[in-house]
Amino acid sequence: MTSSKKSIYSALIANLLIAITKFIAGIIGRSGSMISEGIHSVVDTANELLLLLGLHRARKEPDKTHPFGYGKELYFWSFIVSIMIFGLGGGLSIYQGILHIRQPEPLGDPTMSYIVLGLSVIFEGSSLIIALKEFNAIRGDQTWWDAVVKSKDPSTFLVMFEDSAAVAGLFIVGICMFLNHRYHIPVLDGIASLLVGLILVGVSAILARESRSLLMGEGISSESRTKISTLVEQDNAVLKVMHMLSTYQSPDEIILMLIVAFKEDLDTQQINEAIDRIRECIKQEFSLVRFVLVQPETFSAEITETGSVL
Repeated sequence: MTSSKKSIYSALIANLLIAITKFIAGIIGRSGSMISEGIHSVVDTANELLLLLGLHRARKEPDKTHPFGYGKELYFWSFIVSIMIFGLGGGLSIYQGILHIRQPEPLGDPTMSYIVLGLSVIFEGSSLIIALKEFNAIRGDQTWWDAVVKSKDPSTFLVMFEDSAAVAGLFIVGICMFLNHRYHIPVLDGIASLLVGLILVGVSAILARESRSLLMGEGISSESRTKISTLVEQDNAVLKVMHMLSTYQSPDEIILMLIVAFKEDLDTQQINEAIDRIRECIKQEFSLVRFVLVQPETFSAEITETGSVL
């Protein structure tokens, strides 16, 4: 089992069990915030299933209609997950919160709700710890935020954000429920739902931004572009890398296209040999680059006596 799948399966099991108990506690205790938390857990359960679907479909072999494979399936389903967190998780929680703020109901027996909250913190916290450990192993020396922004595999950080939002929501619900029970302020139940919804909307915005960027064809970093240009221009047959196009087809597969100016005195066979050398060199240096397309181009720029290009 891959690290991302390990965190997804742990979150799936935790959210499924917690969703059932939250709904039971919410109905018994007449707690709108607890029902909102139940909705949140159901959405998270569906999200894990969609991520697993994306990971499965991304492994399909290339065919005539998709010659570069189906790697972007993962980005598509990750984007769908972010939309579900926004609409079903955040939207319904905010709606539920507004209803209970406008028409607050007296809190029923909170005992069951307290038990469920305690168990939920344990299960969600355990799932979050697993997700944090897996992501921490991947990020290396990068900061947490840089690792999220630079990551090309949404499944590695999506579960971490989900579980973080879940744990934060549980603490908010727990605090508001305690204050409601102690001081008899029913409107706090709706406020808790509203805050949970706002947290989910904020998390979904971050996840949607990252997933959308990858789905729309995000390319390699400027540092990698510079390294590849330097590597290619070290070949004796190359004058200059004119243009470079790239896109992540999947987290571990990059498509790279180079428009290269070769020396004018080379014949077709020599250019083809140079192209083969360039492909081999790039693939050895950058393991994620699976496809390298090289297009020869004429170079009309003047060259000074020192050999520098104007």
